[in-house]
Amino acid sequence: MRPGARTVGTVHGAALLLGLAGVGSTLWYGVDEPGNALAFGTLMVLGEFARWGAAPDEREPAPLAAAGALAYALLGASAGTATTHGVLQIVAVVVAAGLAGIVPHLARGRGPGLGHLARRVLTVGFAALCFQPLYNSGAVVEHLGQGPPYALFLVLLLVLTALCDAVLAALVLRARTGFPYGPLLRDELRALLGIGSAVCATGTVMALGVAAAGLWALPVLAVPLLLTQVSFRRYAAVRTVNRQTIASLARATEIAGCTPPGHAHRVAALSAAVGRELGLPVAELTVLEHAALMHDIGQLSLVDPVAGGATALLPAEEQRRIALLGGEVVRRTGVPEAVAVVVERQADPYREQPTAARIVRAVNAYDDLAGGDGAGAALDALERLRLGTARDYHPDVVECLARVLARGGAAGVTSVASG
Repeated sequence: MRPGARTVGTVHGAALLLGLAGVGSTLWYGVDEPGNALAFGTLMVLGEFARWGAAPDEREPAPLAAAGALAYALLGASAGTATTHGVLQIVAVVVAAGLAGIVPHLARGRGPGLGHLARRVLTVGFAALCFQPLYNSGAVVEHLGQGPPYALFLVLLLVLTALCDAVLAALVLRARTGFPYGPLLRDELRALLGIGSAVCATGTVMALGVAAAGLWALPVLAVPLLLTQVSFRRYAAVRTVNRQTIASLARATEIAGCTPPGHAHRVAALSAAVGRELGLPVAELTVLEHAALMHDIGQLSLVDPVAGGATALLPAEEQRRIALLGGEVVRRTGVPEAVAVVVERQADPYREQPTAARIVRAVNAYDDLAGGDGAGAALDALERLRLGTARDYHPDVVECLARVLARGGAAGVTSVASG
């Protein structure tokens, strides 16, 4: 078994053992405060139902369910009365609600992967283990009371829980893709400022609201996060349409016979993999992918097509002319300026290029030189890139490309870069 598969199996196995322990303990000893368990469990199920329209690679496809699970883990009182549910019952409710909520998705053949549920079980278990024993022993109320210090304590626990989730997510992603752990963890931590912060804030407010006003606070406090989720889905839909438009424009060079079939998408996928290997943040990866898709669009302005579409074999001045033409075409499509800059600077000497342009130039040259003629041609192409590191191709980019190719190329890049 590969080390990556062992890592994923370990995470899933730990979540499975914790879930079985929680369900078994709850069945054996019974459910404490079934009203609270039912209310929070129902909220989690509804949160799973609300994942309709989520992208397969979305970081948190069910934020309402995640917020409800965290709120239940940090629930110390309900309408002023101390609760008695423990860590294992919290885990059991999370597992039961998660499984119940994904049944309709499974029935439609669009069920989510095990990764999100496994991470939720582990992170919610971590939060409950940090909070429930301290609260049930009376230490929290004795030292912090029920005022602002108590709320700050909940926020601190949620920050630690979010960090735990980020570490787990980056660890699993590292195991699946082989990309460096540091940049993956950095991307996960940056994501906490988006939907992650909304989930944590809602979880805190829910726990405090139920403690003061009872379970009636749950539906009221769930509305803002649900509206945020709807808005995010609309934004994601617009972003998807933009990417489809860019992909259609990229196909124009293939339809016109300027480039070989699939060239633009191969360059885009491999460029994204190299960018991830170099540790580019998600925003720069998006620009890189779009520029790579459109890197040959300048050939549409040529009177005489390039033989085989292989611009890497042209003289430097001709490459630069085509790149400048491409930048002008990209600007007229309404694509962000950063994409046009990468396209028009892809033929510059690498010491003058931004990182994205260095990547596009090297990957495009590799695909042009390899030509899909087997492993021998690929090795020859990579060797020619290494020989060109004095001026044309950045050495770090070429070595990252070599590492990506050694791991199997661009497999698995889409799910990483779009997340």
